[in-house]
Amino acid sequence: MSSIKRMLGSPAAQGAIGAALAGYLKFVHATSREIFDPPDIYGTVEAEMPVILTVWHGQHFMMPFVRRQHRAKVMISRHRDGAINAIVAERLGIEAIRGSGAAGGDFHRKGGVSAFNAMLAALREGYNVAMTADIPKVSRVAGMGIVKLAQFSGRPIYPLGIATQRRIELDNWDSSAINLPFGRLVFASTGPIRVPPDADDATLEAARQRVEHGINQSSERAYSIADGRAPRG
Repeated sequence: MSSIKRMLGSPAAQGAIGAALAGYLKFVHATSREIFDPPDIYGTVEAEMPVILTVWHGQHFMMPFVRRQHRAKVMISRHRDGAINAIVAERLGIEAIRGSGAAGGDFHRKGGVSAFNAMLAALREGYNVAMTADIPKVSRVAGMGIVKLAQFSGRPIYPLGIATQRRIELDNWDSSAINLPFGRLVFASTGPIRVPPDADDATLEAARQRVEHGINQSSERAYSIADGRAPRG
């Protein structure tokens, strides 16, 4: 293991990095002009809480600022990078649930079963739950886990698109956008998507496709508004 990896694995380093990142995200939020699209979407979501909020990997950094004063928990992987993300989330007032999905299945690996149960419990307790829809290393393809969560909990899914006017876009597996301050910060959403408790395999697959389409549609809308290519709805 390299010295850098050893350093990143230490609780002290993770705490320092997490605190710095949380401070930076607060700065981005404080210096950005927040836009919700459609304008009344927050009231619509608020009336249905608790809900399941979902976004693509790489667009999730500003997701904690959707919650306002409402209680929320977020699912974060057990990977070393996830430990830092969990510290960031908790410093921004959101409790982390550790675990992730896996390609070709639901939540059966990487702490997935316990995370799934923890998210169900959180929704029953009135927490909103936030999670990325695409599983690690499989970008822009929604997994089945979020659909099963909606089925078992009875709570609606709200796909999100999040974009800032100023950003750096990385050439990595999830096309991460590093959000920069002093511009528009857009939260766009479609939904709700509901999954009946007695859904069969075909119904679950149709819901998964709706989630995928919903996040793509929300993302396109968020980027269009952030970049000035489309007016606010």
